[in-house]
This record gives sequence, C-alpha cells and structure tokens, in this order.
Amino acid sequence: MSDPLDRVRALCLAQPDATERLSHGEPSWFVRDKRQFVMYADHHHDDRVAFWCAAPPGAQEAYVAEAPQRYFRPPYVGHRGWLGVYLDADPDWDEIAEIIADAYKTIETKR
Repeated sequence: MSDPLDRVRALCLAQPDATERLSHGEPSWFVRDKRQFVMYADHHHDDRVAFWCAAPPGAQEAYVAEAPQRYFRPPYVGHRGWLGVYLDADPDWDEIAEIIADAYKTIETKR
C-alpha cells in the first residue's frame, strides 16, 4: 500500500465508528458521520500532499517545533490546534498511526 491516501484512509477507518465522505472537495473522516477528525489535503493550498487533523492541546506546537519539515499549522483550522502532516516528506507511518488515533480521541471525547 504505497499511495498515501490509501494508508491514511486505512488508519482513519480503523477507528471505531469512523466514516468517510468528501468535505471541501477532499476525502475526510468523521466520528459517527458527524464531527471531522482528519481531512486529506492533496495539493489543497500548495504543492504538497498532506492531511490536517484534530490534535490534543499543545500537540500542534510540539510537533511543528520538533520537525517543521514534516508538520505544520494548517490554514483555517490551525488556530483551533489542528495539526498538518506532510505525506511527501518520508512519513513515519507508525507515528502517523498514533497521530490519527489521537485525532479521533480528541474529537470523540468532545461529544
């Protein structure tokens, strides 16, 4: 499975009660088809492939400070603490699996 979209999709849909639908023209994943926790970003605002996701408080700042070549503050949702993850920068799929699980938990616990 080398397509980053396929890998992100598999990780998102592995979360309990996760659903997928298009949102703003991009594949996106929701908790029980209601609250979004991950949005794919295929050249959405630049020439990079990435995804944007909910993140626990302080996580966005920590990831971006540690590895700005791999993580960023996404437009529109960055001010809410969401994290951007580049998928064209030698992604660490084990870490991405944890980030997606945390995104799901961050949104799921808000209900």
